[in-house]
Amino acid sequence: MSETHTYLFSSESATEGHPDKPCAQVSDAILDAILAKEAQLQSEGYVSPTGRPANVDEVRCAIETFTTTGIVTVMGEVRTEAYVDVDTIVRDVVRDIGYTRAKMGFDADTCAVANYMHAQSADIAMGVDESYETQQGIAGDDAYDRIGAGDQGIMFGYACDETSTLMPMPIFLAHRLAERLTQVRKDGTLPYLYPDGKTQVTVRYVDDKPVAVEKVLVSTQHRADVEVPQIKADIIEHVITPVFAAEGVQWEGAEVFVNPTGRFVVGGPMGDTGLTGRKIIVDTYGGMGRHGGGAFSGKDCTKVDRSAAYAARWVAKNIVAAGLATRCEVQLAYAIGVARPLSIYVNTFGTSTVSETDIEAAVAKVFDLRPAAIIEALQLRRPIYRLTSNYGHFGRELPEFTWEKCDKVDELRAACGK
Repeated sequence: MSETHTYLFSSESATEGHPDKPCAQVSDAILDAILAKEAQLQSEGYVSPTGRPANVDEVRCAIETFTTTGIVTVMGEVRTEAYVDVDTIVRDVVRDIGYTRAKMGFDADTCAVANYMHAQSADIAMGVDESYETQQGIAGDDAYDRIGAGDQGIMFGYACDETSTLMPMPIFLAHRLAERLTQVRKDGTLPYLYPDGKTQVTVRYVDDKPVAVEKVLVSTQHRADVEVPQIKADIIEHVITPVFAAEGVQWEGAEVFVNPTGRFVVGGPMGDTGLTGRKIIVDTYGGMGRHGGGAFSGKDCTKVDRSAAYAARWVAKNIVAAGLATRCEVQLAYAIGVARPLSIYVNTFGTSTVSETDIEAAVAKVFDLRPAAIIEALQLRRPIYRLTSNYGHFGRELPEFTWEKCDKVDELRAACGK
């Protein structure tokens, strides 16, 4: 008789006002603006003075944003014929988040904006524009072989049957709490809240299945004249209770922590520095499943750190939705300038209904995981990216999130003989 395996697992999320999150939003808002403007110029037949026509397919971005007290600094490399007003974009994002008064420690209208963006390295562009396969004369007429990966690296996707969106329960609930925390601030339900905040949920697992919510943590920036007992009562009533009710999750008996230090008035960029890409676990699976290390925000879709991670989630989610496993992790690996992935690995943690070898073969048959094919299949040249920069890039079944579609279920089943 096997021994029962019991453990606790925790995941955290962050609100859009957490110092790292304005940076992710600024990076993605600039990317969106460039994509939209380049597409407009292309439709108008614009050609630059150097003779280069506008072409949204040739946009390249890798934008990092850094913030601290009173300043937002934008850095990175781009290739585009479009001009976008970085100063205005930064201020609009900061204002939309809610940093509009000096007493919050940050103000959209008075903060400094420093722009250090520059042109993309020709050495990087060369391998993307003309892939290894093209340079070696083996691409042939296949257009997908002609565009190389924008970087080397490994990317992971994950899915499991713990929630309706096939996400792990701890990160899914932490995101919903963070979303709700922002909502009650912005709609005036709790007008004393400020933008910075984090959430965390601890779930008890028995034999790798979630059975109970054990602990809930909400830390939220607030006005100086409001005390923790009131904040805790309001957070339980207006944030925790409605979120768990909406998801049908029982949490009675869970230990609840709200602002456990006793005070959270100084927050946002005044309380801590912020940086694009410093919340990669929040952005993905909350630590449930591995991570290749590459951040997403500010990167265009030729950067496989982003597009291949989205594709890996698409693959893993379809495997679970097809009933081929109840838990699945997919790893993809790429070389810069090379179109075809170096490896595809599927791990079902012993939950598969067919062999993992058969699933890997089915994935290779059903999904084309070359960057150009991923970009086309998932429509990744649209200006959708700021929307991804808060509350998780995965597990949100929005029209823009094409990688969340379960559109390959029948093909996978057929390829596995089911």
